[in-house]
Amino acid sequence: MRILDGTTLKNLISVLITVVAASVVSFFTIQAESWGETKTQQPGQVILEKATFAGGCFWCMEHPFDELSGVVSVIPGYTGGQKKNPTYKEVSAGGTGHAESVQIIYDPAKINYEKLLTVYWHNIDPTVKDRQFCDVGNQYRGAIFYHTIEQQQLAIKSKENLEREKKFSVPVATEIIKASDFYPAEEYHQHYYKKNPIRYKYYRSSCGRDNRLKELWGSSAGH
Repeated sequence: MRILDGTTLKNLISVLITVVAASVVSFFTIQAESWGETKTQQPGQVILEKATFAGGCFWCMEHPFDELSGVVSVIPGYTGGQKKNPTYKEVSAGGTGHAESVQIIYDPAKINYEKLLTVYWHNIDPTVKDRQFCDVGNQYRGAIFYHTIEQQQLAIKSKENLEREKKFSVPVATEIIKASDFYPAEEYHQHYYKKNPIRYKYYRSSCGRDNRLKELWGSSAGH
């Protein structure tokens, strides 16, 4: 067996200490990320966030958010239910527990969640349960699906403010619940208002959406 001299042994111990220390740091970094702690933002890195809302027909909910500066994308889809990978036919028939919804990816450095909430409220009828305008059923319910505790608190505060203002003669019926799996809708539903502008405008009008929004929100409807 080879006997190491003092200098070699010292160098070996130093290398082992460095390896062990690096392993410990790596372990706790991975754990911190798995525990949901905030990662350090690198210079120039854009951190995007998401918001999910249900307000009846997702064609009509996509349009107002899609035009906002700071919003990266708006995806119509289904959430809040039990069935995995539901289809439009299944959701619209009821029974899946899902609501037609939109998931919004946005840059919080350019637009905050409070602004998204304001736009959301002004595009729905918060006085009704399990319906929106001419669409009736749990699949067309109004709901805010929060992704973080901060979003939950802001949503509750905004709902309380509406009730405190006593703008409506009945309580605000809109649900505030924790976000669950979101399933993007079929491709033909994405950007429907752009693909089929005439049919889209006819639907909004015939469903009574615009008239009811003006009754509820006045000139701020849709904004």
